[in-house]
Amino acid sequence: MYIFYVDETGNLDTHGIHPGMDYSASPKDWLYVLTALGIFEHNWRKFYDPIAAKKKILLQIHNAGQVSLDECEIKSNWIRINRERQKHPFLSLLTMEEVDDLVATYYNQLFSVPAVLVSVVIDKRYLQDYMDASKLHRKAWELLCERVENYMREKHRKHKAIMVTDDISRQANLSLARKHAYFLESGTSADCRFRHIVEMPLFVRSELSEGIQAADMCSYNIYHTMRYQRFDYEYFKKVFPLLYNSSNTNQSKVDGLKIFPDDSPLIPWWEKNKSLLAEALLFIDVRRGGPYRADKQHRTLSTLNIHAYFVKVYQAEFISLCFSVT
Repeated sequence: MYIFYVDETGNLDTHGIHPGMDYSASPKDWLYVLTALGIFEHNWRKFYDPIAAKKKILLQIHNAGQVSLDECEIKSNWIRINRERQKHPFLSLLTMEEVDDLVATYYNQLFSVPAVLVSVVIDKRYLQDYMDASKLHRKAWELLCERVENYMREKHRKHKAIMVTDDISRQANLSLARKHAYFLESGTSADCRFRHIVEMPLFVRSELSEGIQAADMCSYNIYHTMRYQRFDYEYFKKVFPLLYNSSNTNQSKVDGLKIFPDDSPLIPWWEKNKSLLAEALLFIDVRRGGPYRADKQHRTLSTLNIHAYFVKVYQAEFISLCFSVT
């Protein structure tokens, strides 16, 4: 069984959003990102235990025995914004160095497991007028599950996958369960049948799930890169190697990330920049003694230990080759 932890960045509001707006001076958020982080069930403890242990150590350091683990939740905006950190009993205790160390523990565990990442980016500026919040979420969930199904079909045909998502409210949960049930019964608009994704999503409180907290950080990293077109964003570079890539498509395609709709200007920007990154990954592997060859069983870049390798050996060359993009 694969567990896919799902979280979102941005909001579902589509009212008054169109291509001609100046969003630099507008509170409107034109981007919505839905991300799933997949971990094999037998690796769940390997992922969870070091993170929980790190939080317990930090509680001991600050003599905060009255703070329980479920109060040690982290979210991307709490980490980035000091005034948000101060609202929370755990994060408000930590120094910035301790926060960075805790965040690094999450990323280290994602590569240690290793995890796989799929994500859907919705450019709300270019949606059709009929797309309200409910239809937007339905389309994002549909596209996300298609990528999870494709990953399982190719990499783990004998296993199943379950979607674990944030428990927001009874009404929101019921709405999502109905959408999911429809896709299970009828398939998606691309005629993708869910043969590996099981039954209903599992709804859990984010403060109780390290997987959802990690998915939240990964989702924001993708959001930030797309929203500000910053391919050099430090934390996006951390998660890029986790994105699912199919053995049946070109290495530079990055099957695990979908931008919708097809007329979004983010697509040509993404195509240009991800190709530079793919070339750099190829360059690194050739420097290892080479030529680049995809692992037959797990072609996700994390399995090839590319991330760890370039950090240790060719980080400067990697950055100069990939991220000097004007």
